[in-house]
Formats: sequence, C-alpha cells, structure tokens
Amino acid sequence: MVIAKRVCYTKRVYQRINKKLKTNYSNGEIESLVQQVVLEASQIIHKGKNFYISNYESGVRATVNANNYRIITADSLNCNSMH
Repeated sequence: MVIAKRVCYTKRVYQRINKKLKTNYSNGEIESLVQQVVLEASQIIHKGKNFYISNYESGVRATVNANNYRIITADSLNCNSMH
C-alpha cells in the first residue's frame, strides 16, 4: 500500500498522537501503531486533502495528508464514529 510506504512524521506529531490517544508511546511505538492502522485498515476515506484511515480492531483512526503522506494526527474511535 502506497500510504504505508510513504507515511512520514514531524517531531510534534508524536506528542500530538500521545495526547489524543492518552498514551505515552515512544516514537517507534507510534510508528508501529500507525503502520498497523494503515496496513490493517477497516476503512480509508479520501476527503479533501486528507486520508482518514480507520482500524476498528485497534480503535484508532489516523489522519494523513494526501499530498505529502505526512501523518497529521491519530484519534481514538468510539462506537458512534465507527460507522
């Protein structure tokens, strides 16, 4: 999958993802989580300038810029946002 191969990160995004997911993951753990979400995606929506990649099993949605494949954030999915 192109997204998984090209996804990239900024220094700030690691902090943002930990804050949004209420975790304290290392940079490597975040990168592994994002790869898992992307490779095992339940749903990928290309809306505007972003990809919204949901993995219902892990309960995480990653937002990736569609132009440069930079990860923007990751959010926890709740039951209301899954479908």
